[in-house]
Amino acid sequence: MQRALFIALIIAMIAGIVVGAIIHGSVSTAMAAEIAGYIKIGSDIFLRMIKMIIAPLILTTLSAGIAHVGGGAALGRIGARTMAWFITASFVSLALGLLIATLLAPGAGFDPTGLVDEAPKLATAAFSLREFLSHVFPTSFIEAMAKNEVLQIVVFSLFLGTALQAMGPKAKLVTELLEQGGHVMLKITGYVMTFAPVAVFAALAAVVATQGLGVLVDYGRLVGSFYIGLLILWALLVGAGFVVLGPSVGKLIGSLRDPLVLAFATASSEAAYPRVLAKVEEYGVANRVASFVLPLGYSFNLDGSMMYCTFAAMFIAQALGVEITLTEQILMLLLLMVTSKGIAGVPRASLVVIAATLPIFGMPAEAIGLVLAVDAFMDMGRSATNVIGNSIACAVVAKWEGLLRRPGIDAVAAPA
Repeated sequence: MQRALFIALIIAMIAGIVVGAIIHGSVSTAMAAEIAGYIKIGSDIFLRMIKMIIAPLILTTLSAGIAHVGGGAALGRIGARTMAWFITASFVSLALGLLIATLLAPGAGFDPTGLVDEAPKLATAAFSLREFLSHVFPTSFIEAMAKNEVLQIVVFSLFLGTALQAMGPKAKLVTELLEQGGHVMLKITGYVMTFAPVAVFAALAAVVATQGLGVLVDYGRLVGSFYIGLLILWALLVGAGFVVLGPSVGKLIGSLRDPLVLAFATASSEAAYPRVLAKVEEYGVANRVASFVLPLGYSFNLDGSMMYCTFAAMFIAQALGVEITLTEQILMLLLLMVTSKGIAGVPRASLVVIAATLPIFGMPAEAIGLVLAVDAFMDMGRSATNVIGNSIACAVVAKWEGLLRRPGIDAVAAPA
């Protein structure tokens, strides 16, 4: 079944590119955009269905998982180890983006004429730590669920799971209800995933129909440099995973084939979330760890997106001829360590973060237009990287906690 889905996703990718290229080359730009709008309905519906299941899936799995953790000390230890990994990975990702952009200089000699003034204006409100911290805590659980506010749902689930754990047998029925609810949501996830090839085809066909394959040639140096950086980041993440997990990290990466293809083709880490959760548990990560680490990772550990923030900012500076000193690069890295966490739930959050960062270093926010033409193609790579980073983080934390079974050796995973 899983092999069939993977093959279907690959076929859908190829078909989407071919159909998109045919449309782009055979009709006018306006007509291509109109056709792409109708084609994209397939991916839009799929992503809406994914968003439909994200909130209840996180609530049920995370709350039940925490209820079984075994006390506040265990929860605090898991949380501390998780955040330590996330902060380290964030720093490495941001620093790598700076380094690759500085060494390869993809923006040197790039002509920004006509790309800055015509760029759409993005909302770039200044980051406020006070507002961010306030926003993390929901005023209404129902509102958080309705708006898919992942961090707010995580906070509520932490309180609910901790309360269930503290009450013990008295809350057994509620805990069991949440566990069964999690199983039901995973079953629904299976139904939703049958539409994944349609979404992949629609997403790629729409992008290629409007942008054309030629845009990759014009921006070849930018896109090529970025993907070189992503390959290096993948190597670093897998290498770090190897240090902790040993050779079995290869089995983990291999099991992520279909969620990786899904994240890449739809340019959405969120679209792959349910499949990633299932895959890391199949690999041997206890539910209590996977259901805790993954939701946090989608707000605090978007490795590919964070690398893109520093990389794109440096590319824009090079294209505009703005010199960014070493001190300013360090300041940019530290600034993005914070701001990249503040709006992680916003669609295309990387663009908003970058646009908000540019004026601080003497560049107009509208200069984000320099990367808009190929952002969709680069978003595919960074979304897939986010999946890799969060999956390895889950496995590493589980290993540290002694809650990772040995794939292919132990019969069952550590109890959830």
